[in-house]
Amino acid sequence: MLESYLTGLLVCGGLIIAIGAQNAYLLSQAIRREHHWPVAAICAVCDASLFTLGMFGVSAALIAVPQALEFLRWLGVIFLGWLALQAAVRVWRGRAVLKVGAATRGSLRKVVLTSLAVTLLNPQVYLDTLLLVPAIGAQQNSAVAFVIGASTASVVWFSLLAWGGAALAPVLSRPLAWRVIDGLIGLMMAAIALQLALNGSL
Repeated sequence: MLESYLTGLLVCGGLIIAIGAQNAYLLSQAIRREHHWPVAAICAVCDASLFTLGMFGVSAALIAVPQALEFLRWLGVIFLGWLALQAAVRVWRGRAVLKVGAATRGSLRKVVLTSLAVTLLNPQVYLDTLLLVPAIGAQQNSAVAFVIGASTASVVWFSLLAWGGAALAPVLSRPLAWRVIDGLIGLMMAAIALQLALNGSL
């Protein structure tokens, strides 16, 4: 159960950090102290809901079609390998840093709607939460522990950005910082893909 929790924590933590749209928007709000806690809550709740939907929707399907487990296993290997390759390319080329500019303070309603759009209109979110996460989670001994670990990663990361936005901004404005982050993400994804391919579980 602990292994399933830690796997969910690490896998989903890497995915959340890698998705830049949510991070950039929340960080910009946190620096201006403009409704940043509601933004963090929306990001975390949406992610946790999608993790749960994807995980238990796939688990229900596996009961009816056990052969799907092997298919999901290799799908997870391929997708993780692709993410690791993307991270390696970003390390090599660098990525656009998070830039925060001055802006007029917006209403809570506008901020909430923008947060939902940034979260739910990003195709990568659905690939991660409804495809990759269930593919990895289906291999775990405890699906519940895996989802709790994934949700914990989301809550912790977005809370850190909301709380420490002003302090993190100078660091995240440096291209080198994101090269290091992307390098760690790539290594983690590659290691998980290899473990999944060799042993069929994590």
